[in-house]
Amino acid sequence: MKIFNSLEEVNNIEPTVIALGNFDGVHRGHQEIINRTVKSAEAGGLKSAVFTFSNHTRTLLEKVPTVKNINYPEEKAAIMEEMGVDYLFNIPFTPEILNMSPEEFIDEILIKKFRIREAYCGFNYHFGHKAEGNPEVLMRAGMKKGFGIHIQEPFTIDDIVVSSTYIRKLIEEGRMEECAKFMGRLYSIGGEVVVGNKLGRTIGFPTSNIMIDETMASPSNGVYITYCIYNGVKYPSITNVGVKPTIGTYNKNVETHIFNFNKELYGKQIKVEFVKKTRPEMKFSSVEELSNQIKNDCIAAKAYHREKGML
Repeated sequence: MKIFNSLEEVNNIEPTVIALGNFDGVHRGHQEIINRTVKSAEAGGLKSAVFTFSNHTRTLLEKVPTVKNINYPEEKAAIMEEMGVDYLFNIPFTPEILNMSPEEFIDEILIKKFRIREAYCGFNYHFGHKAEGNPEVLMRAGMKKGFGIHIQEPFTIDDIVVSSTYIRKLIEEGRMEECAKFMGRLYSIGGEVVVGNKLGRTIGFPTSNIMIDETMASPSNGVYITYCIYNGVKYPSITNVGVKPTIGTYNKNVETHIFNFNKELYGKQIKVEFVKKTRPEMKFSSVEELSNQIKNDCIAAKAYHREKGML
C-alpha cells in the first residue's frame, strides 16, 4: 500500500475507487465500506483507495470539543493495508480544505488529484465549507461529472448503530467485550515500555508500563484480562489501568504483568490487547492487601487464558 501524506505528493496516479471518511477505529461499519471499495476496484481493474485526514476535522473548529482518537495513524494504516487497500491518502486537514466549497472539494481533490471513478461513503459523510457537502451532493456531482457514488446505510449490531463515538464510549467505560464486537478485533494500546516505581517486582508481579497518551481514548481505571504482543508474539497477561491509589499519586498509565515471561522490556515497543474488565481500580489499606488482591486477580486471569489454550 502506498501512503500519501500530503496532496502535493499525489501526482499522475492511476484511477481510483475511493472510500471517504475519518475511519477512526476502523470499526465494522468502516470495514464494510472499505471491503466494498476494494472489491469494486479489483472488479474494475482500478486502484482501491481510502481518503482520510491525519488530524481530526474538529481540531480546526472553534468552540467544538476535541475528539480523542481510537487509533494512531500508523495503526489505522496497518489495518487498511491488511484489507488490501492500494492507496491511503492520509492528508492534513488544513484551513484551505476547511474553507473549500463542496464543488471545489470534488473538482480539485476527488477528480483532479485522486482521479475518482467511484466512491463509497457512510450515510453521514460531510465535507466542504461548513460541512455543506453530503452524500446527496456527491451523487448529483457524480451524475454530472461521470463517477459513481455508493452510500453505506447505518451499520448496526444488536440494533445499535456502529460508530466511532459509540466505540469511544465503550472504551472509556471499560466495556471491552462489546468494544471487540463492534470493532471486529480487540481494542489495544501500544507504546514504549517505561520505568515505573518497580513495586510490582518486589511483591512478585513485575509489570511493563506504558504511559497514557492524553490525545487518545483510554479505558476506565481497573484490572483487565489482556494479551501482550512483543516482537510479533502474543503472550497471556493481566493489566491494570489507573493511578495506583494504594501507593501514592501517579499519572494514569497501563501496567501489564505477562505470565511466564522474564525478559527485560524497558525501551521496547509492546501492544496490549484488552479482553475484558474484571474489577475497578481500588485503594487498599496496605501493600499486603494489594498484593493479596493481585494474586486473586492473576488466578482469575490465568484461568481465562488456560481455557483459551494460552497457558
